[in-house]
Amino acid sequence: MDRLDAMQVLLAVVDEGSLSAGSRKLNAPLPSVSRKVAELERHLGTRLLIRTSRNIQLTDAGRDYVEAARQIVAQIQDAEQRASGEYDVPRGELTVTAMIGFSRLILVPLAADFLKDHPEITLNVLAMDRVVQLIDEHVDIGIRLGTLTDSSLYAVKVGEIELVTVASPDYLERKGRPNRPEDLADHDAVSYASMKNQWIYSHNGRTVEARPNIRLRANTAAVAVGAAVDGIGVTRMVTYQLADQLRSGKLAPILSDTDPVAAPVHLVYVRQGLLPLKVRAFLDWMAPRLRQRIKELHSLGQRAS
Repeated sequence: MDRLDAMQVLLAVVDEGSLSAGSRKLNAPLPSVSRKVAELERHLGTRLLIRTSRNIQLTDAGRDYVEAARQIVAQIQDAEQRASGEYDVPRGELTVTAMIGFSRLILVPLAADFLKDHPEITLNVLAMDRVVQLIDEHVDIGIRLGTLTDSSLYAVKVGEIELVTVASPDYLERKGRPNRPEDLADHDAVSYASMKNQWIYSHNGRTVEARPNIRLRANTAAVAVGAAVDGIGVTRMVTYQLADQLRSGKLAPILSDTDPVAAPVHLVYVRQGLLPLKVRAFLDWMAPRLRQRIKELHSLGQRAS
C-alpha cells in the first residue's frame, strides 16, 4: 500500500464530504477510492470513517489522523515546491477570492498590474458573495470585508470600507438636500438586495434610524447605482460600488458629517509549513495598494459636492 497516496485519497474524501465526491475530485473510480480507504483502515487497525448513504463522518481516531495527514502532505508539497524552484521565483497558480463587486471594481484592476510584475503567476479569481472556506475549497488568499470569525487564519488588515449616502445632482435639485439623517423620511430612495428600509446613522453622538421612501429595489448593486444616477432617489452603499460615479460627479455624497459605518478589510490566508513565494508575493504587492485604494475611496465618500 502506498501510504502517501492513501492519505491523499482520504483527504479528498473528507474535503469533498463523501466517497463518490472524492472519487470525482480525484478523477478515480469509486471502487478504487473505497478500497484505498479500507486498506488504510486495515493498516492502522482502526476505523477512520463512518459511512452513511449520503455522507461520511470522521471517528475520533479519524479526526486525529486527518490532521496529521494534512501536515505530512503539506510538508511534502513544500519540499516539492522548493525542489521545483517555486520558492526561488514566484510562479504557479494562485487562487484568490473576494466579493463579486469588490473583485470587479478593485481586485481585477489591480491584478492586471500584479500579473505584469509577476509573469510566471496565473491568477484564479473566485468572485462570490459568500464566505469561502479557504482550506476546504483550496483557495490561497481571501479578501474579507467585515469582522473575522475564523481565528485559524492569518490576517493582514488593509483598511476599512465605508457606507456612503449619495444622490444625483438632478435629484438634489428637484428634491433638495437632506441635512440630517431624519430628513431622509421626506426623500425617495433606491435600495438593493438585503438592504433594509431602515438606515442606521451615527450623528452628533447618537444613533439615528432613518426611514426613506423606497421607490425602487434592485437585486444587484449595479442596477441600484444606475437607478440613483437616473435620479430615482437617494441610495446608500459601500464606497467602492460608487467610486466611478463619485469621480465623474454623476452622484454626490450627502450627510457626510455623520459618522461612517465601516467594515474592516483583511487579506486572509492559511499557513501550513513554509509559505509559498507566490502567496507572499501577492500579499506584499497587494496590501499597500489596497490600503491606498481604500484611502482614495474614503476621500471620495467625504468630498463635498
